[in-house]
Amino acid sequence: MDDREFFRTVADRTQLSRQEAADVTRATLETVAARLSAGEARDLAQELPEHLRESLQRGEGDMEIFDPDESVRRVHERTGLSEPEADRGVRAVLATLREAVSAEEYDHAMSQLGSEFARMAESAR
Repeated sequence: MDDREFFRTVADRTQLSRQEAADVTRATLETVAARLSAGEARDLAQELPEHLRESLQRGEGDMEIFDPDESVRRVHERTGLSEPEADRGVRAVLATLREAVSAEEYDHAMSQLGSEFARMAESAR
Protein backbone atom coordinates (compact mmCIF):
# COMPACT_ATOMS: atom_id res chain seq x y z
CA MET A 1 0.00 0.00 0.00
CA ASP A 2 1.48 3.37 -0.97
CA ASP A 3 0.80 6.63 0.86
CA ARG A 4 -1.93 7.77 -1.57
CA GLU A 5 -3.81 4.51 -1.14
CA PHE A 6 -3.39 4.82 2.63
CA PHE A 7 -4.85 8.36 2.58
CA ARG A 8 -7.67 7.30 0.22
CA THR A 9 -8.59 4.41 2.52
CA VAL A 10 -8.65 6.73 5.55
CA ALA A 11 -10.74 9.27 3.60
CA ASP A 12 -13.23 6.57 2.59
CA ARG A 13 -13.55 5.34 6.18
CA THR A 14 -13.99 8.81 7.66
CA GLN A 15 -15.76 10.76 4.91
CA LEU A 16 -13.02 13.39 5.25
CA SER A 17 -11.34 15.04 2.27
CA ARG A 18 -8.10 13.49 1.03
CA GLN A 19 -6.13 16.40 2.50
CA GLU A 20 -7.85 16.01 5.87
CA ALA A 21 -7.20 12.26 5.69
CA ALA A 22 -3.52 12.92 5.02
CA ASP A 23 -3.38 15.35 7.94
CA VAL A 24 -5.15 12.99 10.34
CA THR A 25 -2.91 10.12 9.22
CA ARG A 26 0.27 12.05 9.93
CA ALA A 27 -1.05 13.38 13.25
CA THR A 28 -2.17 9.91 14.35
CA LEU A 29 1.15 8.32 13.44
CA GLU A 30 3.01 11.08 15.33
CA THR A 31 0.79 10.47 18.34
CA VAL A 32 1.21 6.69 18.13
CA ALA A 33 4.99 7.12 17.91
CA ALA A 34 4.98 8.82 21.32
CA ARG A 35 3.28 5.72 22.80
CA LEU A 36 5.75 3.26 21.27
CA SER A 37 9.31 2.46 22.19
CA ALA A 38 11.81 4.00 19.78
CA GLY A 39 12.64 0.53 18.45
CA GLU A 40 9.02 -0.40 17.83
CA ALA A 41 8.29 2.93 16.14
CA ARG A 42 11.30 2.31 13.89
CA ASP A 43 10.18 -1.26 13.10
CA LEU A 44 6.66 -0.13 12.27
CA ALA A 45 7.98 2.69 10.09
CA GLN A 46 10.02 0.19 8.06
CA GLU A 47 6.79 -1.39 6.81
CA LEU A 48 5.09 1.86 5.81
CA PRO A 49 5.42 3.87 2.61
CA GLU A 50 8.41 6.19 2.65
CA HIS A 51 6.34 9.39 2.96
CA LEU A 52 4.67 8.09 6.13
CA ARG A 53 7.82 6.89 7.87
CA GLU A 54 8.86 10.33 9.08
CA SER A 55 5.62 10.62 11.05
CA LEU A 56 6.76 7.70 13.20
CA GLN A 57 10.19 9.13 13.99
CA ARG A 58 10.73 9.87 17.64
CA GLY A 59 13.56 10.66 19.92
CA GLU A 60 15.23 8.21 22.24
CA GLY A 61 13.31 9.45 25.30
CA ASP A 62 10.84 7.41 27.30
CA MET A 63 7.59 6.35 25.74
CA GLU A 64 4.60 8.30 26.95
CA ILE A 65 1.63 6.57 28.50
CA PHE A 66 -1.79 7.94 27.61
CA ASP A 67 -5.18 6.56 26.70
CA PRO A 68 -7.09 6.69 23.42
CA ASP A 69 -9.03 9.78 24.52
CA GLU A 70 -5.75 11.66 24.91
CA SER A 71 -4.70 10.41 21.48
CA VAL A 72 -7.87 11.85 19.97
CA ARG A 73 -7.32 15.14 21.81
CA ARG A 74 -3.76 15.38 20.47
CA VAL A 75 -4.86 14.60 16.92
CA HIS A 76 -7.65 17.18 17.25
CA GLU A 77 -5.10 19.81 18.33
CA ARG A 78 -2.62 18.91 15.58
CA THR A 79 -5.18 18.92 12.77
CA GLY A 80 -7.87 21.40 13.77
CA LEU A 81 -10.50 18.76 13.03
CA SER A 82 -13.43 18.49 15.42
CA GLU A 83 -13.05 15.90 18.16
CA PRO A 84 -15.59 13.55 16.52
CA GLU A 85 -13.70 13.85 13.20
CA ALA A 86 -10.38 13.27 14.99
CA ASP A 87 -11.86 10.23 16.74
CA ARG A 88 -13.06 8.76 13.43
CA GLY A 89 -9.68 9.60 11.94
CA VAL A 90 -7.65 7.86 14.63
CA ARG A 91 -9.84 4.76 14.33
CA ALA A 92 -9.53 4.77 10.54
CA VAL A 93 -5.75 5.22 10.62
CA LEU A 94 -5.33 2.35 13.08
CA ALA A 95 -7.57 0.11 10.94
CA THR A 96 -5.69 1.08 7.78
CA LEU A 97 -2.38 0.50 9.53
CA ARG A 98 -3.56 -3.04 10.28
CA GLU A 99 -3.99 -3.57 6.52
CA ALA A 100 -0.75 -1.83 5.49
CA VAL A 101 1.76 -3.72 7.63
CA SER A 102 2.37 -7.37 8.44
CA ALA A 103 0.17 -8.99 11.06
CA GLU A 104 3.25 -9.65 13.19
CA GLU A 105 4.35 -6.01 13.17
CA TYR A 106 0.82 -4.77 13.82
CA ASP A 107 0.50 -7.15 16.78
CA HIS A 108 3.84 -5.95 18.19
CA ALA A 109 2.70 -2.32 17.98
CA MET A 110 -0.70 -3.11 19.51
CA SER A 111 0.96 -4.98 22.37
CA GLN A 112 2.67 -1.70 23.32
CA LEU A 113 -0.33 0.51 22.63
CA GLY A 114 -2.76 -1.67 24.56
CA SER A 115 -6.09 -3.33 24.01
CA GLU A 116 -8.06 -0.06 24.01
CA PHE A 117 -6.20 1.03 20.87
CA ALA A 118 -6.76 -2.35 19.22
CA ARG A 119 -10.50 -2.01 19.91
CA MET A 120 -10.45 1.42 18.27
CA ALA A 121 -9.08 -0.15 15.08
CA GLU A 122 -11.74 -2.85 15.19
CA SER A 123 -14.52 -0.27 15.46
CA ALA A 124 -13.56 1.59 12.25
CA ARG A 125 -15.74 1.00 9.22
